[in-house]
Amino acid sequence: MHLKSLKKAPGRIMRALRADTSGIAMIEFAYALPLLMVVGGFGIEMTNLATVNQSVSQSALALADNMSRVGAQSALSTVQIRESDINDSFIGLIRQTSTLNLTSNGRVILSSLEQNASGGQWIHWQRCIGTKNVASAYGPQGTGATGTSFAGMGSASARITAPPGAAVMFVEIVYDYPALFGTMFIPARTIRYEASFVVRDDRDLAGPTGGDGVYNPNPAATSYTCNRFTTT
Repeated sequence: MHLKSLKKAPGRIMRALRADTSGIAMIEFAYALPLLMVVGGFGIEMTNLATVNQSVSQSALALADNMSRVGAQSALSTVQIRESDINDSFIGLIRQTSTLNLTSNGRVILSSLEQNASGGQWIHWQRCIGTKNVASAYGPQGTGATGTSFAGMGSASARITAPPGAAVMFVEIVYDYPALFGTMFIPARTIRYEASFVVRDDRDLAGPTGGDGVYNPNPAATSYTCNRFTTT
């Protein structure tokens, strides 16, 4: 090669490099990728959180609604609520929320809010499922059994009370949200929802003699009282 051409070669190479724009898009993408991953991950986490909140809320409503309808029907007597009825509703809830692992990550508390002999509010009976060790925000079974000091259940601005001769099925769900990306985008949080429905039929509120208001005829079903911590 001619000596003059050799001297000019580096200059031609540099000019060619300056004119070559084929890698610009790749470099820009490399700079933007971390930001896109952060924004995308945050968006996915927020979407999942909103979906889980809606699922837990709807589950509380569904359980309270179901429990306001169930019972042993008879044309000769009032409707009896049985342990098997409660268990069937719990099983339905578990299947409805199978993707959430609701009872493994939380606690479901079902209370029968009624009036006591003095006309005050009373948690007559209570049943629970779930492994999370948390109690009802309004007290255990038997709260308000006498007197009128117990105001009812729910927030002070929207207090739920049972009418005379009827019961309110009150559901509390407390759920530890399993974040998709740990605590990268949001801190650990517990989701809590409540729902209630007035019992829709003439229910036998007294229950069997010596019992807590819930019947359990043979063959006896498991009673998921709130001292048990299980997924059923």
